[in-house]
Amino acid sequence: MARWRPGARGRLEAAAFDLFAERGFDQTTVLDIATRADLDKRTFYRLFGDKREVLFSGGKDLEDLLVRAVADHPDAADDPLGAVVAALDRAAREMFADRLEFARRRQTIIEGSPELVERELLKMASLTGALTDALGARGVSRTLAALAAGSGVTVFRVAFARWVTPDNQASLADLIAATAHDLRAVATHD
Repeated sequence: MARWRPGARGRLEAAAFDLFAERGFDQTTVLDIATRADLDKRTFYRLFGDKREVLFSGGKDLEDLLVRAVADHPDAADDPLGAVVAALDRAAREMFADRLEFARRRQTIIEGSPELVERELLKMASLTGALTDALGARGVSRTLAALAAGSGVTVFRVAFARWVTPDNQASLADLIAATAHDLRAVATHD
């Protein structure tokens, strides 16, 4: 096996995505992924904790970016939901702008496995907690921080689901803005 070739992480990710699409997540083993990437299992485990991490390894980067964006937002204390939406917009532009096909493929794999759907929900709960803490650090009360963070993550989930649909042409940033507008309309409707 050619373990010395560069790009091991990318080769493992590509192999995993191909195999998950061909066989399904549950029917694909770490050995299958490593073999397809022309690597060994040791290399896989050096780069990923388990095969789920191939799909979720970017979660910490997203969380860190969102927390930094809330910390940098000048009006976070006065408009916590606005700070979260601005953070989501920043993430959409910096992390997702050129990744639509990747996101569509990833979402299809996740939706094919109850284990992965559960992991995705846990990731969203972690984002909510991190955003709640970030708002709290800016002086927002725990209740308002939790409401803004939870609402913001809901905006992200709804916008993301719309973004990855096959017929969508809008950017994730535009869908986040539209979904946030819809949420505000629902919240202020008498």
